[in-house]
Amino acid sequence: MRTEVVDKKTDRLRLKKSMTYAILLLMVFVSAIFVVFQVFEYRQDYRKLSTYMRERDDLNAEWGRLLIEQQTFGATAQIGTRAVTQLRMYSPPINQTVVISLPQTSDAKK
Repeated sequence: MRTEVVDKKTDRLRLKKSMTYAILLLMVFVSAIFVVFQVFEYRQDYRKLSTYMRERDDLNAEWGRLLIEQQTFGATAQIGTRAVTQLRMYSPPINQTVVISLPQTSDAKK
């Protein structure tokens, strides 16, 4: 009878150990699957971030070109204003305008 009790206890102990190992093994597999999903999400997020960074750089370059264009148009108006105020330049009236036409050469007729 005593051997039966000892056999039952060892059977229970073996069952507990095997269940514990099975649970631990299952937890390791679940953890590995979560790691794979996390790496996948990280790569997706990094790809999106790279796309946004490229778009930001393109927009910054376009912004710089637009600023240069704005300064160019502002400089044209400023040159005209300075020509009138400082140099007293003006557009001549039509009666003071002379149009000179060049005679056509034989090469131009072809």
